[in-house]
Amino acid sequence: MVSESHLDLKLIKRGKVRDMYELDEEHLVVVTSDRLSAFDVVLPTAVPGKGAVLTKLTRFWMDKLSGVVKNHLPKDRDKYKDLLRDLAALQQGMSADQIEVVRKAKVFPIECVVRGYLAGSGWKDYQQTGAVCGHVLKPGLRQCDWLRDPIFTPSTKAEAGHDENISREKMADIVGAEAARKLEEISLALYRAGREHASQREIIIADTKFEFGLIDGEIHLVDEVLTPDSSRFWPAEHYEPGRDQPSFDKQIVRNYLSDLGWDKTPPGPTLPFMIVEQTAFAYRQILERLTR
Repeated sequence: MVSESHLDLKLIKRGKVRDMYELDEEHLVVVTSDRLSAFDVVLPTAVPGKGAVLTKLTRFWMDKLSGVVKNHLPKDRDKYKDLLRDLAALQQGMSADQIEVVRKAKVFPIECVVRGYLAGSGWKDYQQTGAVCGHVLKPGLRQCDWLRDPIFTPSTKAEAGHDENISREKMADIVGAEAARKLEEISLALYRAGREHASQREIIIADTKFEFGLIDGEIHLVDEVLTPDSSRFWPAEHYEPGRDQPSFDKQIVRNYLSDLGWDKTPPGPTLPFMIVEQTAFAYRQILERLTR
């Protein structure tokens, strides 16, 4: 298990989950640690195997969705296999499946959220206002109800503290109107393609977030893609609107923390063994079901 990586490379940034190192002028080495964040706070308890699941699932989706948009994985990434294996071997507990070489990108400071079901903060907003991030929805919807047309609800990408939902107009002010239009269009296309694949494996993707950056002036998909850290995955066989759903994602941890009455400010609470095991099992299950 790797809570924090220490590679013999220049550390560029240590994020909530990922550690980024400089490889050369055009590439980074990214380690997806086993750290877990909830409500934008890194928790003191790591989840065994989590980093490998996120990396393998992101590789799978980036390959599968490459026809929708380009991504930051280098086309010649096979040539880095020996390097990655050697770097992983130097850190105790690290798997070669949680370390990756990516192309450098100028990342948009926006999280591109797509919602296909009424859950999480979207459900709370709807209860209060009848709308979700400016999208007025029909009255009478239930918790976790299906939205006939997925909605795009961007948020800020905070370096510290909590991300904040913003309007599409505010997003356009930040990244420019044309980039905002393209990012929304691509995000919805990615969600629909991912949802179709998942539905064939009896998985509902309730919502997700994407991140993008510019490489050689073109929009590329970066960071993680349709993972249990960035998405809500529900087993279709147990779906029933009007209540919270069983899940294959971080919601297990969110529910536990919400029941504690924690104020969502650092430091986060330590997770009990049972919650860690349930989360690790859920992550392994969704990887298996989506990639089989």
